[in-house]
Order: sequence, then structure tokens, then C-alpha cells
Amino acid sequence: MTTRKNRPLNRRDFLKLSGLGLTVAGLSPLIQSCGGAPATTAAPAVATEAPMPAGQDLTLWWWGEQEAPGLEGWVNDMVAKFKTETGNAIQPTLQDTTVVISEFQTASAANDAPDMQFFWNGMYHMESVWLGYVEPLDGLIPAEEIAATQPTQMSVYDGKTYRTGWYSVGLTWLYNKEMFTQAGLNADAPPKTWDELMDACDKLKAAGITPISAGLKDGPWGEWWMGHALGQALDTASDAINLFNGTLDWRDPKYYECWARQEALWKAGYFNNDMNSIDLYPGIDLFGAGKAAMTAIVVPLAASQAKMLGSSEKVGAMVFPVFGAGKMAGKPIADCQGFGISTQSENQEIAAEFLRFMHRPEHVSSLWEAAKVLPTDKSFDGNAIEDPLLKQIWGTWVNGPDIVPYISDLMPVLFWTDAMFVNSQKIIAGEWTPEQCGQNAYDVTTKWVEQNPDFVEKYSKWAADLSI
Repeated sequence: MTTRKNRPLNRRDFLKLSGLGLTVAGLSPLIQSCGGAPATTAAPAVATEAPMPAGQDLTLWWWGEQEAPGLEGWVNDMVAKFKTETGNAIQPTLQDTTVVISEFQTASAANDAPDMQFFWNGMYHMESVWLGYVEPLDGLIPAEEIAATQPTQMSVYDGKTYRTGWYSVGLTWLYNKEMFTQAGLNADAPPKTWDELMDACDKLKAAGITPISAGLKDGPWGEWWMGHALGQALDTASDAINLFNGTLDWRDPKYYECWARQEALWKAGYFNNDMNSIDLYPGIDLFGAGKAAMTAIVVPLAASQAKMLGSSEKVGAMVFPVFGAGKMAGKPIADCQGFGISTQSENQEIAAEFLRFMHRPEHVSSLWEAAKVLPTDKSFDGNAIEDPLLKQIWGTWVNGPDIVPYISDLMPVLFWTDAMFVNSQKIIAGEWTPEQCGQNAYDVTTKWVEQNPDFVEKYSKWAADLSI
């Protein structure tokens, strides 16, 4: 196992370097028909099956150990078992967070891409699709097997799918049940509406408890906030694209209301006072340290926060409370990591078979055992989950009937760096009003549209795939 690294970068620099203009149950090898009965025999022609080639060397660049320790051992195990079964070697390379996008695009531009690449969802891989660097999986992997990995609709462009799913990184909120009880709240009924949230925060604050922990200095918390709060004004993910491409107007109050709600929580004293001077993960860890009652989080981090508190019995998960009238309001947000195949791979069928191999039911189960991440595969038996918190998350954010996509995956990189978390930071600093945040979002969007006419066209086509 090798690890590719680069000099330390913050995420803003990482995204700029990335070059983002916008920001299975497979059980048998792929086969092809060939030949028939020898011409010298009288027997009718009988199709034979050519075995999958053996003795090939493929490369896999991946990421994930950083957020889910144990994945590296699982990947190594898959590589070893695949070689034993097929005779083909996979060389896995664990990438540093700062180069996951940029290094694949750089290698592809130099015609030196890996056979298989890990991809974050949405914009984080879709621009590579538009640059012609990612092969559609249709035709390489049966459609039902692709669908069974649940890669999300954000992996689809012009009717073709470019990733398999892997494990959940859905967005949720955790709350401390003991703190809720201490404040006189019902620990089994977290707030579902904005008024209920404000009332809960008021009671928690009166009990001497910080209601919500957050760290905004490095920016990603602003992405999470927007992913939860902006969805309140949207009916579908395509509405978000229409904001990011200028079809809809950020200056409409219903779209900048997400920052108005953030401002309301801050002015009421419901966040930790230092949220603008600490990073994302230290802000989350305030929750695990028992210093706040609620926090926003991604699914792979939930178990570690519960462990810090001593038990999952002390923690509940909740959907962000409703304040808007959009159809996405009040819905659990699903997202996942995934893998794709390079257009430059000379062994695409073997690469596809390795992706199928990873999604065999027994290997999906071993993924859960190795790293305690929640697989997105439909084959995964949720009854294997005994932890009450993870069982709740599995049933609602991964395998739930009413999930919605994570809209922050859709933003252009210029919006990420110049609008999304800048707006949140300015709100908390008291430097901007929500109206000014809307104007800044509009200005940044206008600039991006003027600079990227080709991507705007592709972006609009992508919206059609997301109108679900």
C-alpha cells in the first residue's frame, strides 16, 4: 500500500489547485462470446466463453482511511483476494486529502491516469466526467448492479452513470440525550420545526449548556450549514443548480434565508462563542467532549463522537428542523463515497470486475466489520447493526424511504471559495447582513457564469438528471 501526498494545504487551496471549473452484487467475471464448434465437426456451433484476462497489473487511487480508520485493511484484503481469484494485481494508492481531485486530473491530462479512482460525489467528480476523464459504467457493469450500490443521482450525467457507491457520508445532526433531559426536554423527541429548535436552544442555554457546537474557521462547516438550510427553499436538486448557474436569483429572500437563520442562532447565543476561530473538527469534538448539546456531522464520524461520550445510548440523530416550504425541507440528506474507471484504462473490463468484486454481499459485510462504515449497497443487512445510533442512521439516512441529495455537492468551486463559507463567516463576524450574503452569492454566481460558458451548458444539462 502506497500513499500519495503533497504539501499541506487548507481546503480552499486544495479546491483551487484541483482545477474544478465548477467546482453489487457482482458474482461472476465479465465474459464475452467467441468462436463456435470446430468447422471439421458436424456438431452445431456452440458459443464458448473466453475467460477474463489474467496477469494484468492495474492501479487504484483511493481515499477514506482518513475519515474511517480500518478501510485500508479492507482495501488490501480485497486486492489480495481478487488476485487469488483472477490472477490480476491491483496496486492501491491511498491519496492525501489535498490531492484527491487535482492529482487525478493532472494525471489524466498527462495520459497517465490510474485504472480506477475514488470520487467524492457531485462536482467533485463531475467535472472530470465533462473533461472526458471518466468512463461511464453502463455496459461495463450491469445496470441493476450499479443501481444496487446506490451511487446517488449526482453520479448521473446525460443518462449515464459514472460511479459506484461505497459507503455513506450522509449529513445529519446529533444531540445529547442527557443534556436534553437536563434542560427539561424530551430526549426521545428532538425538535422538528424551527420554533421547536429555538425553544430547545433557549432551554439548553438557560440550563447552562451550549446548544450547538461548530467550527467555521476553515470553512467546511459553512458548506454543511448551507446543505441543510438552503434545501429548505428547494424542491429538487436541480433548483440548486439553477441557483449556481444564475437561472434563479440569490437576491430572492427565500434563498438567502439560510444565512438569516444562521444569524438568528448566533445572535441568540446558541453557538459556541469561538466558532469563527476554530476549525470544523474541533467544533465537532466539543460535542463529543460533552460541551454542547447538538452538532452537525457526517455519518462516518457519528460513532466516534458517541464513543467520546461513553455510549451510543446517550446520543440521538435528527433531521435539521424545518423552517422553509421547499419539498426538500425536513428530509434526511444522503450522500456517499464511490469509485469510477478512467477512460484511459487499458483494462476497463478487469477494473469493472474489481468494482463488482468489492460489492459482493460477503465483501460488503466485511466492509462494515472492518471499519464500521455504513455500506450503501442494497445487499447489506441492516440487522447486523447493533449500535442503536448507527441503526437509527442506517434506517433513516442510508436506507430510508424519503432521503434527498446533498446540494452542497453541486456548487462551483468559485462559489465554494468566494461565497459559501465566506457568507457564513461574515454573518458570524457581524460584518454582513443576510441581504448582503445574498448579493455576494449573486455576484459570485454572475462572475462564474461569465467565465465558464461551456460548463454552464453542461451544468444545465446535468440539472435535467437531477429533477427527481
